[in-house]
Amino acid sequence: MSTNNRIHAINAIAERRPDVPLATLPVDTSLQTYGDDVFGEKEIRAFLPKSAAAKLLATVNDGKPLDPSIAADVAHAMKEWALSKGATHFTHWFQPLTGGTAEKHNSFIEPAGTARAIQAFSGKNLIGGEADASSFPSGGLRSTFEARGYTAWDPTSPAFIKRHANGATLCIPTAFCAHTGEALDSKTPLLRSVQALTKALKRLMAHFGQPDGRVSVTLGAEQEYFLIDRGFYLQRPDLLQTGRTVFGAAPAKHQQLDDHYYGAIRPRILKFMTEVEAQLWKLGIPAKTRHNEVAPAQFELAPIFEDLNLAVDHNMLIMEVLRRTAERNGLECLLHEKPFSGVNGSGKHCNWSIAYGGRNLLEPGTNPKENAIFLTVLLAVIRAIDLHADLLRASTAGAGNDHRLGGNEAPPAILSIFLGDDLSAVVKAIETGTSWAARGRTKLKIGVDTLPPLPRDTTDRNRTSPFAFTGNKFEFRAPGSSQNCAQNQMVLNTIVAESLDALSDKLDAMPGDFNTNLQKLLQRLIRAHKRVLFAGDGYSAAWQREAAARGLPDLPDTISAIAPLKVSANQTLFEKYGVLTRSEMDSRYEIALEDYERRVRIEGGVALEIARSMIRPVVADEFSKLATAISIAKKDGLKVGVSGLKALSLKLGAGLDDLHVKCERLDKALAKGGAKEILAAMVDLRRTVDALEYLVDDSRWPLPKYREMLFVY
Repeated sequence: MSTNNRIHAINAIAERRPDVPLATLPVDTSLQTYGDDVFGEKEIRAFLPKSAAAKLLATVNDGKPLDPSIAADVAHAMKEWALSKGATHFTHWFQPLTGGTAEKHNSFIEPAGTARAIQAFSGKNLIGGEADASSFPSGGLRSTFEARGYTAWDPTSPAFIKRHANGATLCIPTAFCAHTGEALDSKTPLLRSVQALTKALKRLMAHFGQPDGRVSVTLGAEQEYFLIDRGFYLQRPDLLQTGRTVFGAAPAKHQQLDDHYYGAIRPRILKFMTEVEAQLWKLGIPAKTRHNEVAPAQFELAPIFEDLNLAVDHNMLIMEVLRRTAERNGLECLLHEKPFSGVNGSGKHCNWSIAYGGRNLLEPGTNPKENAIFLTVLLAVIRAIDLHADLLRASTAGAGNDHRLGGNEAPPAILSIFLGDDLSAVVKAIETGTSWAARGRTKLKIGVDTLPPLPRDTTDRNRTSPFAFTGNKFEFRAPGSSQNCAQNQMVLNTIVAESLDALSDKLDAMPGDFNTNLQKLLQRLIRAHKRVLFAGDGYSAAWQREAAARGLPDLPDTISAIAPLKVSANQTLFEKYGVLTRSEMDSRYEIALEDYERRVRIEGGVALEIARSMIRPVVADEFSKLATAISIAKKDGLKVGVSGLKALSLKLGAGLDDLHVKCERLDKALAKGGAKEILAAMVDLRRTVDALEYLVDDSRWPLPKYREMLFVY
């Protein structure tokens, strides 16, 4: 029996038995525990005085300014509720510019004399806290000696309980800012962008004679991920250190047969998914959909649409619950955008929409006025994407996403919009003033009775489109699976706000009949921005040429994609809408650049270490054994089999020489080169290592193989 760790891992998986019999799995079909770990409206009314509850709910539900006088009451109520749930500590839960979340736990204990203590939580503790800001990425906003950072309670995202093996913690969603008020997190700019979009939309709606209404920006974030057995994960230094495999030969079968997509979910995975959903439902996260994705060992979880700020917080929790539950089940959840080369990567499809007064403005209406509003908002979004595609692309930049974009169902880096056949025909008819076939042929006139009912989601999807209209929302497919939705949603809100204001400015300056002016304006908008509309194959070389001819930006990698953050006009835009200052824009550029270069350098270092200390010794030993066998065969005068041994030894010898050369190249790139040189050297080294994987005795190959990680779990 071989002593190879891979074989032991496979045997352990084969002998594994379910931890819990299927019949006894706890499934709350009544959903009585839904939101049980959330300090929501029911808990607010139960634990707060009536007047304080009304004031807090006015902020939460209607966006009214928070009355600071209720802080003490809210803090006491949260503490009592948390204690009833078994919590011993509280934390301000925030989203620093690391891409993840952060928390510092404090107990409810307060001294009350010698050897005595009470449990307390003050309004001051609720509203704000202090953290060491210099220890988080700031991109120059904070110096090392300027340590102060402040967390500030976000009442629009409810507090929740995070459970662990020995207890629970009260988590309070907060913003995170510097002493100067500059944003050091993802939540603060997101909230600012929602405010900017709200103001711009209300201004536009006034042109349509709409009464003042509540603006609601919504998001549904589909989360893709991979699951592999944790035994394999722990034997892959590249996965441990970088989240992706820097080596790995393609197996004969991977996703070519499309047999994993929507296939029957294996019992072990279904048990994991059930546990994930049980936790998410208790956290009030409306996890709706679960299924096998295209690549083997790849899966997807999709929640129902929620308020944008809450949806972003929930997605961060979803990723944490996925990772934690996987480990508890002997699995590892991989959220890297491209953990395995040659198969689908993982994205986070962000489905964005906007409502006014309770009506989704991206839903075609039932009367002429509603359809006029729908078309106006639709074209405002088209204008925004056309003019600011570079900024939206910057929001998806990252070392992981560079490996994903442009193939295997991930959209290309060139941003374009897909509307579908029917809606494209409507837009064309408006542009030209010609007829459109719908319940007869009729002229399209905006805002009057001759405008026929508009089509809903009647067309097929284009899976190569980065930004597709899907009936009542836009699906932004470019964000990566590990990325915080707040980044791209903040950009989207801001550029749409600018576009809505631009339309309002035009309407303000146009005297005469409103509907006539609106139709003229929409015609001009289509003619000016139709270059961003594309319904074809986004992967084709022809589209790249056509996109260049149209003047659309092509930002294929992180370095080029983040450059727009430094453009003065872009900084002016964000400053105008109070979303990011110039210094905050500069900081995000610096953080993105530093993160990218560090990740690439870590990947290069891990690849070099594996190649030298794990791959090379095995290849050298195998070559040596072959050479010895050939020598013995010659000495014994054997003729049969010698030519085969020689052929294999020549291949291994050449591979060993090549491995040495490629390792030296990568070593030099790490010592003196930049990210571009390191990545090129890694690609070159991978070709050699992956070719050797096919030649070395399978029982001696030191790394778990793709065929094992993707299929044995």
